[in-house]
Amino acid sequence: MFEKEKKSILGSSSTNDKFFKDPSNSAPGSAKVIIGSGVHMKGEITSASEVQIDGDADLNMEIENLMIGQQGKLKGDIKTKNADVWGKFDGDIECSSTLTIQEKGIVKGTTKYSSLQIKLGGQLQGDVQTIEKAKIKAVPSSSESSSSGKSS
Repeated sequence: MFEKEKKSILGSSSTNDKFFKDPSNSAPGSAKVIIGSGVHMKGEITSASEVQIDGDADLNMEIENLMIGQQGKLKGDIKTKNADVWGKFDGDIECSSTLTIQEKGIVKGTTKYSSLQIKLGGQLQGDVQTIEKAKIKAVPSSSESSSSGKSS
């Protein structure tokens, strides 16, 4: 009885294909991790384009983008390009681009950022450091340098 139903679900090529896709066909650069509400996780994420924490996690990770949901709690050592904190973070975080702390977001620990945005009510506690962006020297264009040498 169950075998027949199982075959019809797995064997059909209509709407159920979206649930049983071959993982090797996934788009490149779409490595997204979601830790859902009620999930407790401990460990390390070595590569992901986006990580969303809605549960409780103790992680070390080096990722592109981090989002901690309103119920999310994250502890660990994080290196990311961008972080958007709605919940709680405790540990070391380094954002090479933008750290955004939302109205009820709390960031504790050692924080390094290039750009920072804290919404009214957001909290930032601990050691805070700015990451210096590489300074680019303006090089005069060839028309500017040749015209600057002329006398009037």
